[in-house]
Amino acid sequence: MHNHVEGRQVRRRLIVTVDDFGLSIPVNEAIERGHREGIVTAASLMVAESAAADAVARARANPSLGVGLHVVVVAGRPLLPPERIPDLVGRDGLFSSELARAGVKYFFRPGIGRQLEAEIRAQFEAFRATGLPLDHVNAQCHYHLHPTVLGLILELARDYGYPPMRIPSEPFGPSWRATHENFRGRLASAVFLSPFLRAMKARMRAFGIAHNDHVFGFNDTGRMTEERVLGFLQNLPDGATEMYFHAATERWPGIARDLTSYRLEDEFAVLVSPRVAEAVRASGAEPIAFRDLTDAR
Repeated sequence: MHNHVEGRQVRRRLIVTVDDFGLSIPVNEAIERGHREGIVTAASLMVAESAAADAVARARANPSLGVGLHVVVVAGRPLLPPERIPDLVGRDGLFSSELARAGVKYFFRPGIGRQLEAEIRAQFEAFRATGLPLDHVNAQCHYHLHPTVLGLILELARDYGYPPMRIPSEPFGPSWRATHENFRGRLASAVFLSPFLRAMKARMRAFGIAHNDHVFGFNDTGRMTEERVLGFLQNLPDGATEMYFHAATERWPGIARDLTSYRLEDEFAVLVSPRVAEAVRASGAEPIAFRDLTDAR
C-alpha cells in the first residue's frame, strides 16, 4: 500500500488484534468482550490449545470479528503427535521456548522442513475445519519472520485463499514519540529487524499477499497499558496499522511461565476502556479487520 495517492495522504486504518485465542477461557472471554464492548476487530486462533473449541463457538456468535490462524511452532502445543514431529518437540511433547536455538535448528537441520510443513499444514486444516473465514495468518513469537517458516506458510497459503499476514514492523519515530521509553531498545529492534522485514515484504509481494503497513505492540508485548495505547493512537502513521494485545479477564491454572509477567488483565481493561474507544474515534482511523486489506492483491 502506498502512503500517498495523487499527492494526498492515504486514510488511516486500524486493526486491533488479540493473539492466543483458544489458549484459555479467560483469554477467550477477553477477546469476545473486547469485540462486543470495545475496540477489538480481530483475533488469532491457536488451534491446538485446550480452549480452541470454546473460541470457535464464540467466533461463530460474533461474525464481525476477524479470526485468523496463529501458527505455533515454538513456545506452545503442536497439533500432530510427537512421533510425527520428533525433531520439533521436547520430551514434554511441546515446542521449545528457546527461540534462538529453535531458529537455528529449523534453518540448518536436514529434513526438519518436512516436519514443519506437516505441522503447519495440520494447523491450516484444523482452522479450515472450523468453517470460519480465514481473516489472516501470523505466528507465535512472530516466528513467521523466520525464513524457513515464512516460506512454508507462503507455499501453503495458496491452498487456503492467500490470507493477509502480519508484518511486525513497528515504526521507530512514532513508537518513541508515543512512549518516550526504551530509546535504545526501540531503535535497536528497528535496525536489527529492517533487513528481515524488507525480505518478508518482498516475498509476500511475490505471492500477492496483503499485509498491514505498521504495527504497535512489538516493543511493548505484555505491557500495552492505557497510557501507552493512547500515545500510539495519537501517533498513528498513514496507512494500515495493527495494534496487537495479549489479554485475559483473569489468570488461569497452568498459565505458561512466559505469560506470568504479561499484564493480561490490564490489557483487557484497555480494550474495553471508554477513554481508549474515544481516542480511536478522535484519531480518525477506520477500524478494520485484515480481510479489509485488499490493496496488495
